[in-house]
Amino acid sequence: MSATNTADISAKILETFPRATLRASLDHPAWDVPTADLLAVLQTLRDEHRYDMLVDVTAVDWAEDAEPRFTAVYHLYSSTGHDYVRVAAACTGDDSAPEAPSVTGLWSAADWHEREAYDMFGIRFTGHPDLRRILMWEGYPYHPLRKEFPLAGIETELPDPEVAAETHVKVKSAPMAGGPFVASIGEMNMTEAEPRAKDESWNEASEKPGA
Repeated sequence: MSATNTADISAKILETFPRATLRASLDHPAWDVPTADLLAVLQTLRDEHRYDMLVDVTAVDWAEDAEPRFTAVYHLYSSTGHDYVRVAAACTGDDSAPEAPSVTGLWSAADWHEREAYDMFGIRFTGHPDLRRILMWEGYPYHPLRKEFPLAGIETELPDPEVAAETHVKVKSAPMAGGPFVASIGEMNMTEAEPRAKDESWNEASEKPGA
């Protein structure tokens, strides 16, 4: 997308939706929009600006004490213009039950994207036709991409009580080889901020420290 086209699409969205604001972005045009305007913004981008493909639905967990804590993020692609845009909307609800409207009525492909965001972040997409976990099992008590969830995972009872009774084991936290990988906080130089491994690793042959 040319700089002119980028300015044009941004101006049109901001004119049509006065409550939308430009979102800081180093790559594609991006906007923050109120949750109440989300469906209308996405439909306008699809129907009037040819962003016909929903590439991804994901989320950001800013921090446990952030307000709002969760933001739903949508990436759209134009199969004719060959460019992308990004739309973000703060989730409503509280930390335990954040919500965003389902966009399955606009793109049927949103079904599994939203199920993944629900599974990993705990965001409930209102209006989704079949909102259930897609990676973890039903009844799993955690959401692995939330900030409070440890990188190595949490030892958890097996979902099948018969298997657990027979094996006498739990779901173990995952081995980490050379990690976790972390960036230097506050470092502006991208080379210096490149994530580096902290020496907290273990593997199948070497037990987790403190285990």
